[in-house]
Amino acid sequence: MLIVTAKMPKRRLTLGVAAAALLCCCAIALNFGQAVREVSATGTPNPKGVRSNQDRIDYLAAYGWQVAEEPIATQELMIPEEMDASYDEYLALQSEQGFDLAKYAGKRVKRYTYEVLNYPTGEAGVQANLLVCKSTVVGGEVLSPQLDGFLHGLAMP
Repeated sequence: MLIVTAKMPKRRLTLGVAAAALLCCCAIALNFGQAVREVSATGTPNPKGVRSNQDRIDYLAAYGWQVAEEPIATQELMIPEEMDASYDEYLALQSEQGFDLAKYAGKRVKRYTYEVLNYPTGEAGVQANLLVCKSTVVGGEVLSPQLDGFLHGLAMP
């Protein structure tokens, strides 16, 4: 059996323990913050703090979607200040998901379009759109761009 002992001043030992405790606290805080950001109290992903491509992918993953690593398209759009009846169905779809596009009337948003890789029917070419204003998701949908395609909210059917 081998026993090794070392003599260390109390000051250095105290600093080492404090540094280790600080690292543990930081790691716990980061993990807790990520968990809070991913899912809100309603069970849907938190739309705030979506800044990077990975944040958008993670946001869609919280709904169960696996998407391509890079968006197919990124477009800057202007939400109309006044929306006529042609927007009613789209606004209703967004409202059902808890999004209120009327709050963003007259503002610029970015639409990120991703290819969905795991649509339940196995259909290829399905896309997921996210509308992002600054770092907040303000709308989104999943659609098939085919002539007989579909359009529904972000929740997995």
